[in-house]
Amino acid sequence: MFTNPAPDQIRSLLQEVKTIAVVGLSPRPERPSYRVSRSMQSFGYRIVPVRPAVSEVLGEKAYPRLSDMPFVPDLVDVFRASHEVAPIVDECIALGVKRIWLQDGVIDEDAAARAQAAGITVVMDRCVWRDYMDFIA
Repeated sequence: MFTNPAPDQIRSLLQEVKTIAVVGLSPRPERPSYRVSRSMQSFGYRIVPVRPAVSEVLGEKAYPRLSDMPFVPDLVDVFRASHEVAPIVDECIALGVKRIWLQDGVIDEDAAARAQAAGITVVMDRCVWRDYMDFIA
């Protein structure tokens, strides 16, 4: 059974990370992915949108897939439906991503276990903004 990292580990993760690739970042300001990403950007994180069919969100160049990025981000934050998580995790494993965050309601225990087995730190079914506010701000 999956368990999230302890609060101290989540705090450390948020302090170490500088660049966050946000899979499913919407260009629409009313969407949670946009609001959370804009807030994280205001806290000093570089937000890199990963979403097909958009060229830019929040002033940053967007990429259709993680594998299209010219670098490996410090954290991959996923705003996609739970059934879409497995291929994202597979891509993260192939790219050597070290941290994956699955937002509130995004749950795939099998994919999370696969990521952990590959040495990836996984946070699941939590909000990165809320945890930042609780542990850092």
